[in-house]
Amino acid sequence: MDSSSQVAETPVFEALKPIDVKAGSAKFEYRKIPVPTNRYSPMKKDWLKICTPLVEHLHLQIRFNTKTRCVELRTCAETESISAIQKAEDFVRAFMYGFSIDDSLALIRLDDLFVDTFEVKDVKHLTGDHLARAIGRIAGKSGKIKYTIENVTRTRIVVADSKIHILGSFQNIRTARRAICNLILGKPPSKVYGNMRAVASRMAERM
Repeated sequence: MDSSSQVAETPVFEALKPIDVKAGSAKFEYRKIPVPTNRYSPMKKDWLKICTPLVEHLHLQIRFNTKTRCVELRTCAETESISAIQKAEDFVRAFMYGFSIDDSLALIRLDDLFVDTFEVKDVKHLTGDHLARAIGRIAGKSGKIKYTIENVTRTRIVVADSKIHILGSFQNIRTARRAICNLILGKPPSKVYGNMRAVASRMAERM
């Protein structure tokens, strides 16, 4: 008897939908993202651009709760991917942080992008004018330092008061964060540029 005929075929299972994963009454997942006061007007302006990819591509339900001032997301029977609601939450939260719609949409299209958030006080405890100067060193004159870090590390950076948000891949975020931390600690921009470009070139060679 041929031994190959005794080998059972590997079963093939269809991907589960979110509605199949949850048992009982709680079949749908919910997420709430609070809307800061300074992002209320941009959200109203770009509301259609926010809703379209979530409804048409991720097949989620979305609404804005005027009482709680939160964007509410929910899966439904048409939602195909289990990770859809997490991608949608990351996308909406990135927009609320201050990133543009196009930059935030990359979180839906690509799987290896993340948003990292930290405060200036996490690096060094500064107050008053010292804190303002540290934020100024990150941005630079007319935002030149921030744009340079973004271009070299291929990231997007938002400086919101004392909070800094970085969007990009894991390695690029680490390089950009190291450069920003060095600026906060008081290192001259020229030295920070040199170290950053050296790290970026080594990363490019590995790729």
